[in-house]
This record gives sequence, C-alpha cells and structure tokens, in this order.
Amino acid sequence: MREGEPMYKHILLPSDGSRLSRKAVKQGLALAKSIGAKVTGFYANPGIPIEYLGVDAPMPQSVYDAESERERKFTDKVLAEIAEAARQAGVPCDCVSVESRSAADAIVATAKKRRCDLIFMASHGRHGISAVLLGSETTKVLTHSNIPVLVCR
Repeated sequence: MREGEPMYKHILLPSDGSRLSRKAVKQGLALAKSIGAKVTGFYANPGIPIEYLGVDAPMPQSVYDAESERERKFTDKVLAEIAEAARQAGVPCDCVSVESRSAADAIVATAKKRRCDLIFMASHGRHGISAVLLGSETTKVLTHSNIPVLVCR
C-alpha cells in the first residue's frame, strides 16, 4: 500500500436478507464511499433444505421446482437490494451468489476469488444469535478468513 492510497479497495458485502444484514450493507456502503472502494454484494444460496429431499422417497419434481424457484427469487431479491443501495450511495458494485450449504465457506472463498481486501458483515442474521456474541456463520468467517473482517453489530 502506497502512502495516500486507501487501505481497502474492494469490500465484500455478504447478506442473508435479514434486517441486520441490510443494515450492515448500508454501513459497508458508507465506508466504501468514504474511502473510494468498490464493493461486491454477495448471497450464499443454501439450496433446497436437506430435510425436503427425503430419506426414503425422492422429492416430487413439482416440489423441487417450486423450492428452487423460491430460492432463486429470494437470491435475486437480496442481490437487487444490495445493488440498489449501492446505486443510491454512488458506490461501484457488482453482485454474485453461489449455492453452498456453508455460507461462511462461500463468503471466504468468494472474497479470495474476487480479490477483496475486506469482508464487511453483520454479527448475525436470519438464524438469530447462535453463539453468545456472534452468529455462527460470522464466527466461522472470522476464524477462516485470511483477510480482515469488519463485523457490524
């Protein structure tokens, strides 16, 4: 990093669509704007819940199709919210999602693949507080990330 250059140039903003994630996205965008960074909005699509797949009987195709469509629409909604918030904030943004049962693994892998130098994320999301202070996915990101993680409470 050269003198006068911003410390962070590319921020990953993961969201799960929860109220707290939306708040973290807005704060992450404010940070990005203040330092001239670009952002990548991100959503880890968990796919069809394993309990829907059934152990003894395959899921009917119509149910599988309906669940897949529901997940696709939710993914599109989350990413559209990030893109619109970035547009309103005047911050360059692209958005991406991946299907993964582990949001934390997907966040860390995407940050690396996209060459982000900061992950800015909520302390917990849709699943509530599963650890005393931080959500389990946030804790996993903090544990496994090789780049800085800024947690928004």
